[in-house]
Amino acid sequence: MKAAVLEALHEDLKIKELERPVPESGEVLVRLTAAAINHRDLFIQEGKYAKIALPCTLGSDGVGIVEDIGPNVGVGIIGQRVVINPSLDWGEQEEYQSRKFRVLGMPDAGTFARYICVPAQNISQAPAHLSDEEAAALPLAGLTAYRALFRKGAFKRGERVFITGIGGGVALMALQFSLALDAQVCVSSSTTAKIEKAVSLGADGGVLYSNSEWHKKLKSNFGHFDLSIDGAGGDSFARLLDIAAPGGRIVNYGGTSGPIKELSPQRLFWKQLVIKGSTMGNAEDFKNMLAFVNEHSLHPVIDSVFPLEEVNQAFKRMLEAQHFGKIVLRISE
Repeated sequence: MKAAVLEALHEDLKIKELERPVPESGEVLVRLTAAAINHRDLFIQEGKYAKIALPCTLGSDGVGIVEDIGPNVGVGIIGQRVVINPSLDWGEQEEYQSRKFRVLGMPDAGTFARYICVPAQNISQAPAHLSDEEAAALPLAGLTAYRALFRKGAFKRGERVFITGIGGGVALMALQFSLALDAQVCVSSSTTAKIEKAVSLGADGGVLYSNSEWHKKLKSNFGHFDLSIDGAGGDSFARLLDIAAPGGRIVNYGGTSGPIKELSPQRLFWKQLVIKGSTMGNAEDFKNMLAFVNEHSLHPVIDSVFPLEEVNQAFKRMLEAQHFGKIVLRISE
């Protein structure tokens, strides 16, 4: 089978012919039709991820058709179009993952391939209203956004929400989920074009995070926020305390801007704020996320689609940071 394999750090992925995997007990074989790229894939390529084991087929997101099953799996799922939950071995605790937890696509073989074997419990029927490309764009970003917004952020209908780094997959899913429940949403971005696109989706407005006074402009124009969803960290994170309403919540799911500095305990305790971290999600979160997408007929935002053979061009697109929405790979024979 065809697969995009990372053999060494700081190198392009190579299209290789690998043996088609055989499902073991409790597993299913999925013939993938589309996969989506995440920043996680770039971090692995750049050596910025923990416990990297190479060579490996990257890719966490995927959609496809169940073609075979291992022992102890019901035959009724053969032929189903499914999406893959990339959260492996979450564990028994609802609030945090187990030590065995990992994300599909390193060290386990990922979705940048024609076939993949995954635990049967990690597949769900793909939403019927989504194309293969849209369904492939949903799992990691949708799961991360749903858990951050609802389980950790305790989001309630009609609240005021601020989302950093709009244009990325998680941020856009958080925007769509919030708007589906009548939230008033503002965003931050590196470009006015991305803010304008977010407004076209329903956001009230936004600010450029490159402006050191962005928090003052945001408060002046839009007031304070009940909930902030952040995937950046870095120097700007402390400003989230400034824009938070009393009793507000801040949820962080990533650190693309580096360590957090100059966090004021006075603002934290005087406003009685809550700060929580969030990573991916468990099986219940994934089930609830898919149900929410189906109920509200949501469509993930797609930036661009590349054939699997052009995976390195797709990576370049993400590195340029000009994308708005998910970058998807179409997989064929």
